[in-house]
Amino acid sequence: MTRASRSPFVPVVAGVAVVVILAILPLLNISIPGVLPGPTYTPGTLALLSLCMVYAALALSYNMLLGTAGLLSFGHALSFGAGAYGLGIVLQSLQMPLWPSVLIAVLGGLVIAVVTGAVSLRVNGIPFAMVTLAFAQAASVLVRRNAQITGGEEGLSLPTAHVPDWLVGVINTRNLYWFALVVVVIAYLIALWVDRSRLGHVARAARENELRVRVLGLSPYVAKLVVFIAAAVAASLAGIAYLLLQSGTQPHAVSADLTITILVMVVLGGVGFRWGAVVGGVVYTLLDQRLTVLARSDLIAGMPDVLRIPLSEPLFLLGVLFIIVVMFLPGGIAGTVDALVRRRRARRAPASFVNVNRADEIAEEDVRV
Repeated sequence: MTRASRSPFVPVVAGVAVVVILAILPLLNISIPGVLPGPTYTPGTLALLSLCMVYAALALSYNMLLGTAGLLSFGHALSFGAGAYGLGIVLQSLQMPLWPSVLIAVLGGLVIAVVTGAVSLRVNGIPFAMVTLAFAQAASVLVRRNAQITGGEEGLSLPTAHVPDWLVGVINTRNLYWFALVVVVIAYLIALWVDRSRLGHVARAARENELRVRVLGLSPYVAKLVVFIAAAVAASLAGIAYLLLQSGTQPHAVSADLTITILVMVVLGGVGFRWGAVVGGVVYTLLDQRLTVLARSDLIAGMPDVLRIPLSEPLFLLGVLFIIVVMFLPGGIAGTVDALVRRRRARRAPASFVNVNRADEIAEEDVRV
């Protein structure tokens, strides 16, 4: 088997290996001081890693919009909230088992995406962002004002009567971690399908030059709408995992603030890179959790007020780190790695050409002989 025939399988093998490692991680005794709160098998660490998985899936879904279709949405949290609140409301109102409730919640998120996407995609650019923001703000108002259905400002608790015992409680954090890992894998497969499909190619082409796509007789509107719906389904699955993991949800799940946080994750990981979105979601979540601990530490408390006051705010620290990334790593983590790999290949290219030319010269000499 030649190298060219093996190369397409390398990413598949690498992806399967990463999933297997992550799957057995709760069974291992691994400690990373300063990053994880304890060994990987402890409930606290597994809860943090599960939250990283949820946000990784959410970042993957947003990368479909921004990275594939070039859609800057300020209302993507609506799909996340549709999954979280949808599952909670179905379990509470219809008294159905978990898995049919999950299906109904996903279908609800899909219907909301069809309606909001069909309206929002009538415009492009900043108007599109404003329309999606309006939908998210309207949903946020509905969630906060309907205390009997959504719990209002207090949020909605997970109705556990129809949830399997193995997905409830701190003692089952390992099972919740595996459930969150499955959600990430599904979100990644959805993103992979979108990128490899004909509609995904049309959406990317429309991102670069929509007029040219129309001239070719293709419909960028349909392609973008399909990408919008696929991203919403992935985000709804992440919302469902969030509800089970946190045993409830809050109005923040449908707010524009959450969408901005997701945008930061994608930019941090690298826009347009699937694995970059996963890394961005994980890194941001770890930083958010660990910087909160650092901000409350004795080290910060003992500093002068001019340093203590800003450094005691985790959002200030995250903001500074984000500015550093934008200034020095404009392509994000994945973009920087990709640029380094391309540069390394470019350096090796002349040597390869020399070897090929030398081999041709030797072959010609053999022919003459």
